[in-house]
Amino acid sequence: MNNKKEDREIRRKENGHAGDILDPNNQIGIRLRSLYSAVQEEIIPDRFLDLLEKLDQVERLSSEKIGK
Repeated sequence: MNNKKEDREIRRKENGHAGDILDPNNQIGIRLRSLYSAVQEEIIPDRFLDLLEKLDQVERLSSEKIGK
């Protein structure tokens, strides 16, 4: 005899993934992936790149002084 979980799994397979689309967690995941994708495509501001470059220079100088 099947338990309730197995019955739900069988029904889900028979009905396809329509229930997944309506699941609130799935909708949140879709929106988060969309947001993440949009952020990935944004251009990094020059000011931020300059700050990162300065940090790299300071780290290199610091490691050279320690190495001496």
